[in-house]
Amino acid sequence: MTRIVVLGGCGGIGTVASRALSAAGAEVVIADLDERRASELAAELGAESLTLDASSPESLSAAMDGAEVVLNCVGPFYRFGPPVLAAAIAAQIDYVDVCDDLAPTRVMLAMDGSARDAGVTALVGMGNSPGIANVFVRLCADQLLDMVETVDIMHVHGGEPEEGAGVLKHRIHAMVHPVPLFVDGDFLEVHQLDADGQAFVREFDFRDVGRMPVHPYPHPETITLPRSFPGLRRATNLGVVFPLSYFERTQELVRVGACSDEPVTVGGAEVTPLDVSVALLQRQRPDFLAAAGITGPAGCLAVEVSGRKDGAAHTYVFQLSSRAAGAGEGTGIPAAVGALLMARGKVSGPGVVAPEQGVDPVDFLPLAFDLMARLGVSAGGDSGVIHLEHIGPDGSRDVIPLGV
Repeated sequence: MTRIVVLGGCGGIGTVASRALSAAGAEVVIADLDERRASELAAELGAESLTLDASSPESLSAAMDGAEVVLNCVGPFYRFGPPVLAAAIAAQIDYVDVCDDLAPTRVMLAMDGSARDAGVTALVGMGNSPGIANVFVRLCADQLLDMVETVDIMHVHGGEPEEGAGVLKHRIHAMVHPVPLFVDGDFLEVHQLDADGQAFVREFDFRDVGRMPVHPYPHPETITLPRSFPGLRRATNLGVVFPLSYFERTQELVRVGACSDEPVTVGGAEVTPLDVSVALLQRQRPDFLAAAGITGPAGCLAVEVSGRKDGAAHTYVFQLSSRAAGAGEGTGIPAAVGALLMARGKVSGPGVVAPEQGVDPVDFLPLAFDLMARLGVSAGGDSGVIHLEHIGPDGSRDVIPLGV
């Protein structure tokens, strides 16, 4: 039986990944700072639990001992991505994560030589976006198009029972730092809240969610996809969270400078404005959900891929959506698929690879559908399939069925 250690295994994403791996028959070890919750989930799944301090190299080493694969779900990744990967390389254990932060992705990709020397394969960004989005692009490149020219990735989610501090800090990070986009064959940086970033905001009709404005997000696809597809001329990543009032409140806090991570002393205690803002948002979030009439999670990933087939222009629009699942399922299930493929020797390596480099859609999609079915998660709202629409050279539209 494959032994897979899930770091952050009882968080919002880690819990789903742990459940999916257990449903697939893996030997799961749930490693988390929250000893009580880890123990409770382990008892439910018939798994093992242990206490993890991801900031401690000794704790990481102990957690990875005896594992075949380590799945890292500990955020924020700008803090915990590179050091956890370094620990896995030192332990010579294959690694998978759900990192959607740009800066640590760059650092981890630069660790490729160390991973190769250690014989380690590291699959970084195997979640929703990045993750499934990258696999969809490769599917187009492998089976549907002769050349991929443009990729526009859009995502929305909301209504989850709770949002951890790591999730909120990542969202704020996206609003504070430059966002790389690949436009007209060149990289450029914009800021989500400034005029240059607002120029790329667009409205999109998401299945099972509705029409929403999406904003530039610093997700890694915009830097990894151009490396993998030489004919690519544009790669953008745009996202939003609902209810919009909650997302806009986060933007307001950033605009007024209330999200600095520089410590300040208040009443003799050292705190950061970022931590205070995160705590405020967590406290206010239930009121935003109630005011918007939102009672449960939903989400959608959309990927528009355009290119050439036999010299003619074609576009494929993927949408993976659900009215009953949010970021936990959307990220945790593909992470579990990545870990299982890693354990089965189905990820290209050694070295540090992005999903479009390391994962074959032919291997990924059937296993993803299987785990969705085992967990009772629809792959496409009421239809139960991924929605794939083809737009032909003459503008005609047709739906291509996918699924099992």
